[in-house]
Amino acid sequence: MRGGEDVFKRILISFALMILLGGNFWFEVMAADTGDVTATVTVQNVAITVSDGAIAYGTLAAGGTRSTLPSEANDMQVATNTGNVQEDFNIKGYNVSSGCSWTLGATQDSEQYFHKFCNDTANDCSTPPTNYNALTTNYQTLSSAVPTSGARDFQLQIGVPSSTSCTSEATITVTVQAVAS
Repeated sequence: MRGGEDVFKRILISFALMILLGGNFWFEVMAADTGDVTATVTVQNVAITVSDGAIAYGTLAAGGTRSTLPSEANDMQVATNTGNVQEDFNIKGYNVSSGCSWTLGATQDSEQYFHKFCNDTANDCSTPPTNYNALTTNYQTLSSAVPTSGARDFQLQIGVPSSTSCTSEATITVTVQAVAS
């Protein structure tokens, strides 16, 4: 049986050499597996609404003032985050060129008016000018870190020029801006 042992040894040695040398034999063993990654994304939406968005201050004497408080114009405004991210709200005023030609300033003067704002959600706005800031033609912070669907109440106060040649109705714009926090 010596010949059979030699054949077996030769086959075994050949098989071992094939494995060591990386050769193919009669069969191949392969293994594979996969894993998936599910990704989601949402496009940022920065959006704001201002309700009711219109104020009728009425007729004021030269140098007069009026606010949106309940005892005066009774017209508080509400800015709401209608986007899908946390937002900062900014606010600014403008020089008037519709109806009258007035310059926006911090105080009243000849052909100069002021317009002030107060965040009524964060501050007591019941006694202007306490907690009121003069609007400028540049954005200022009205409220920071407003969550999605969050709202901020704000009051405004106007002071018409101490003297003016314009006695027709003036249209005054205030812009509230939302930016991602």
